[in-house]
Amino acid sequence: MGNNVIRLDGLSLTRAQLVAVARGASVALDERALTAVARAADFLAEQVRREEPIYGVSTGFGSNADKLLGAHPLRDELPGATPSGRSLHEELQHNLIITHAVNVGEPLAADVVRAMLCIRINTLLRGHSGIRVGTLQAMAAMLNAGIVPVVPALGSVGASGDLSPLSHLAIVLLGGGEAFVEGERMPGAEALRRAGLEPLQLSYKEGLALNNGTAQMLAMGVLAVAQLEDLLDTADLAAAMTIDAFAGRLGAFAEDVHALRPHPGQVAAAAHLRALLEGSTLADIPYHLVPRFRQWLPTSWDVAAAQALNFDIGWDWVPLGQRHGREKFYDRFRPFRGGKKHQPQDSYSLRCVPQVHGAVRDAVAQAARVLEVELNSVTDNPLVFPDKVAEHVEEQVISAGHFHGMPLALAMSYVKAAIPVLASISERRLNKLVDPATNDGLPAFLIGNEDGTESGFMIVQYTAAAIVNDLASRAMPTSVYSIPTSANAEDHVSMGANEARHVLAMAADLGKVLALELYTAAQALDLRRDMINAARDLARRVDAEMFAAKVQSGALADVAAQAAFIAEVDGLRGELAAAEAFHPGKAVAAAHAVIRTRIPFLDRDRALDGEVAAAVRLVEEGTLLAAIPRSGVPG
Repeated sequence: MGNNVIRLDGLSLTRAQLVAVARGASVALDERALTAVARAADFLAEQVRREEPIYGVSTGFGSNADKLLGAHPLRDELPGATPSGRSLHEELQHNLIITHAVNVGEPLAADVVRAMLCIRINTLLRGHSGIRVGTLQAMAAMLNAGIVPVVPALGSVGASGDLSPLSHLAIVLLGGGEAFVEGERMPGAEALRRAGLEPLQLSYKEGLALNNGTAQMLAMGVLAVAQLEDLLDTADLAAAMTIDAFAGRLGAFAEDVHALRPHPGQVAAAAHLRALLEGSTLADIPYHLVPRFRQWLPTSWDVAAAQALNFDIGWDWVPLGQRHGREKFYDRFRPFRGGKKHQPQDSYSLRCVPQVHGAVRDAVAQAARVLEVELNSVTDNPLVFPDKVAEHVEEQVISAGHFHGMPLALAMSYVKAAIPVLASISERRLNKLVDPATNDGLPAFLIGNEDGTESGFMIVQYTAAAIVNDLASRAMPTSVYSIPTSANAEDHVSMGANEARHVLAMAADLGKVLALELYTAAQALDLRRDMINAARDLARRVDAEMFAAKVQSGALADVAAQAAFIAEVDGLRGELAAAEAFHPGKAVAAAHAVIRTRIPFLDRDRALDGEVAAAVRLVEEGTLLAAIPRSGVPG
């Protein structure tokens, strides 16, 4: 249990605070809020004493709303019957919880359940639900004691809120159901006993207050968005590392470019990329300086230190006879074809990162806005207005539809569609890195493979492709498919709990795709940096005649052509020799260094399963982002 204490007042709970409670922080109840809670509970008790008909208090629920409660059970009227002493009002609330706790499937994670409890406490603190102060204090005590009710995952239709999962929360308060305590699963009554807590007996409307609401979909939505906000930064980092590995072009990320189409997420993504790539001397490198990979041979290098490299490098020289009509171009660019084509733009998966990542950022931001409204909203039914001046109780206890989860469901549908988009562009970058037809002069599958026995990163892309396909197949919105419930009294439901549950699970899988890109991009970055720096080092220690061994020239027609060739090779050699060592952006380098503390460069095929798992953990734990503050500057 964390030492942090979050004070709940029904008005000011933030997403960050909810995440803190989900991860172990305790809660405290605001005294002023409890005054309003007591006022509403006292009001309901007075209305019952006056025998006023109130939905869910003195009537049944849903399609049973036309049934008024009597003064005592009908069976008490049988000849010779002994009065049961049961209060039908209390029995109504008790039965509501125990009959509605019918979810199935694996239990929700502890952080989700803790978040659900926190949300429910916070919304009930608004003082419009009729719950008693003691009941809220019991909920807070259960949460703070580390009791985690067992809430199976499947069963909510998202209106009237998350009825069934919230009933699984509440049933433990009654001494029923099951709960986890320090990871041990046990009966709810035993969990309460271990914490020194007593089971509750519910009063007027308390069952409805406890299980009407959007707490499951809201809890999962908030946790998913928190995860996605980190994954968006991780996606930008992965893209930046890949861009450096491609020696990509930065013009597409310029501030004045994005001022012309200022979608907030797009502007933010472009700014983040600029920060991550700040200081890079690989990005925007002149095309002709970038050699392409050639397979290593025993005769590839001239000195022993260079022989330790796992690659050879090379260029093609553009003969004089092939420059007709292109003289102006070759006045500006040296006539060598290496790893980079002479073109002013990169492929969409690199150039359009701000537009794609930014659109996903905007989808997540919209969801965050909806979630923040919901966190401090009243979501049960009916709503109690004890201080409202009214002639009839129906004006003070109003049946409405705040339990309906459609605002959250549609927000989650938007995010659900966005997740495969982010995963897909990541996989496309990964694929581009390993494909020799598209990786701008890097080796096929990022491995030397001089003996023809190695697969390198080939199957890493398969795994990413499989996850992207799975994410895409799960992206259909559940919010568009309502199935009526409660004998058609609840004839349109949101299915928001399913939507939020899917989004939370999909976010975790998105992280795996990004981890695979980072794992692959780190290998590609090593190769690109080392290949260019190997060319630079060679240029510094040999003359033009020796450097020309790395340049394919074809058959030269005469001595004049040979002289022109050597002169132009010397120009290339001189430019490389004069350069400082080439390196990625400062933030990219920091992240790359973290990866290399856990995963070494792949110089020969080896088992990759442990390395893939390590890459996934780096993303899950936030280790890479911790090395790079949100500004993109290494810490």
